[in-house]
Order: sequence, then C-alpha cells, then structure tokens
Amino acid sequence: MAKTRYGDGSIRERSPGSYQVRWRVNGKRHEITVRGTYADARRELRAKLKSADDGQHVAPSKLTVAEHVRERLAEWKASNAISPNTHERYSHLIENQIVPHIGTKLVQKLKPIDIEQWHSTLRTEGRKDGKSGISARTITSAHRVLGKALNDAVRHDLVTRNVTGREGQTAPRVAADEVEIIAADKINDVLTKLRGHAIYHRAVTALFTGLRRGELLALRWANVDLDAKEIRVREALEETKAGVRVKDTTKTKAGRRDISLPDIVVNVLRELRREQLEQRMALGLGKLDDDALVFPALDGGLPRPTNLSSGWADVAQAIGLPGVTFHALRHTHASMLIDAGLDVVRISKRLGHADPSITLRVYSHLFQKRDDKSAEAINAAVSAFKI
Repeated sequence: MAKTRYGDGSIRERSPGSYQVRWRVNGKRHEITVRGTYADARRELRAKLKSADDGQHVAPSKLTVAEHVRERLAEWKASNAISPNTHERYSHLIENQIVPHIGTKLVQKLKPIDIEQWHSTLRTEGRKDGKSGISARTITSAHRVLGKALNDAVRHDLVTRNVTGREGQTAPRVAADEVEIIAADKINDVLTKLRGHAIYHRAVTALFTGLRRGELLALRWANVDLDAKEIRVREALEETKAGVRVKDTTKTKAGRRDISLPDIVVNVLRELRREQLEQRMALGLGKLDDDALVFPALDGGLPRPTNLSSGWADVAQAIGLPGVTFHALRHTHASMLIDAGLDVVRISKRLGHADPSITLRVYSHLFQKRDDKSAEAINAAVSAFKI
C-alpha cells in the first residue's frame, strides 16, 4: 500500500482504518499502529515529531503497571529510600489495590481517564473479600504509591508526564475525619478507672505527651529528665513481619524533639521508676541502666507495638471505652492543646508533625470547634485528678 512521507516520518495504510506510523529520533526508528482515519494518523505523527523536537520523546515500551510498580518498590527498598514498615504498607497497596485493577495496562498507555475509572472501581470493588469498596483514604494512599512510581517513570524517560499528577487525575478528596477523642469531662473518670491496670503508666504518658505508639515504647530513661520535666524523643519502635526493631530516627525529622512534661506525667514516671528499681533490687539485679527502656516487655526486651494496642483494647472495653483505640490518646492530647488556645505551629512541633499543614488537615474540625468551656473542662479534669 502507498506510503506518504512527512520529514522524518511516514504513514502507510495497512488495511482500511489501520495505519502504520513510523518516525526517527536520533537515528533510531520507531513505529506504532493507529486505528481510525488518515487524519488521525497524521495527527499522531505530528505529535510524535513535535515531542521529539521538544526533547520529550520516549521510546515505545511494553512495560506494564504491575511490572513497573513492583520494580520501583524493590528499588526503593534496596536503596533504603523507605523503611521496612513502609515497604510492607506499599506492598499491600500494590498487590491489593493497584495490580488487580490496572496492573496489566501499559505504563505508556495510561491516561487520566484510566485513573479516574480505577478510583471508581476501588470505591465499589476495592476489597478482595467481596465486601463493599474501600475508603477514600485508602484509595488516596494507593494513588500516591502509583504516583510515586510514575514520577520515577518520568525521571527515567519512560513517560512524558505523570497522569496521577496535577495535569492528570488527582487523588480523591478525603473528608476531614472526626478523629476519635476522649471527651474533656470524661478524662478524670478514665484516669481513675485506669489506675491499677498494668497499662496505666503508658496510657497516662501517651495521653499527656501526645507521643506516637512507637515513640512511647522506644523511650529510654536516659532521655527522661524528671527534674527538668522534659523528655527527648530520639527513637521509635517499628514492627514488621520480621519482628521489632529500634529506629535511631523517628517518623520524620520533626519527630526528633523535646517535650515538656506536665506534673501528672512526672509523678507517674517517678512512680514507675521507683517500682522498677524496687523490683530489680528484689531480684538482685542492681540499678537501672540509663539505656533501659521506660516501658519494656515483660521479659525486659523490646515490646511489640501491636501488643500495646490489643492490650489497650481490652482495658478500654473494661473501663467503658469500647472501640476507642490507643492512638485516640494522641488525638485527645491534640484536642487539649487546641482547646487550650495554643497556636498550630506549637502544636505541630509538640506532636512531631513534619509541617503545620498536617496538623491542620488532621484536626481542622477541632480548631473550628474550639471554645473556652472545653479548655476549662480539661483544666478542671487534670487538676482534680490525684495521683
């Protein structure tokens, strides 16, 4: 069939409605098949030639989304760009939300409408157990992992743009969660009921410092200054399928921080240290090492964060807080700071957020509901509690 040349390219009709489009870039020949009209083929050729002129050309590739995201995940892990815990989370999202739905699509053929349809599928069929779709937050997490992989594809000249970015299909909007907190007028009652439970010291420390679970369990006596009423957050525990390990850095650079302690925490930690010293003396083990964990496992080793969460769940059920997670103590602490009138920058630093915008995003509704009565209720609850 006749071939028509256009500069460094050509078009040849292969059959009715099917055209072979060829062009050269830096001496290398490329070709694609365009189905449609001759005008469609000319339009595609012009786009390819313009892309080459602009330095945006990428060689055709059969790389699938599944192959690419798995390859990038392996590279991120090998280069220590992500932590083992993040690797597990990304792997779960890739294998459950990305690969089953768009894994067979070619990376270079992805279009914004594919991402839009993918989001819709996840909303209705995103769970493997056959139940209803997954939440907007999980969809957004999967979207970000795919977006990170496609950013690498752009950087490596596999594609010319990231279709999950601003010029493509962005992640779904996640409504501000009504984060779970313990009501201000209930705190005194909760503290009273917690007294006598093994989890008491950990719960009180978490409630009045806002420490993350991993930060709390990695806290060492060397980083606790009860006279100065301050703790230094320098490490965090991370739990994966391989076990528990101590990270010498916290979740973010902002996570490395010093936190002032209210008297209630100072008193609770003094009591805990005294109990630990008495126990060691009774066993003939001598004084506590400065490097010792404040909240070790029963055998003295690293505690499992998941055990803390499950242990708290049992206690919460027993004291009338069914369904309230251990992480809710951190949220409650944030609500105390907000109700007390602290500005968002100071709150962000105390919580160890990388940026105040994170604090605003998570707790925006609490800022909006701030009122003096809440602050008064919290102050009354704290001052009324006796150790």
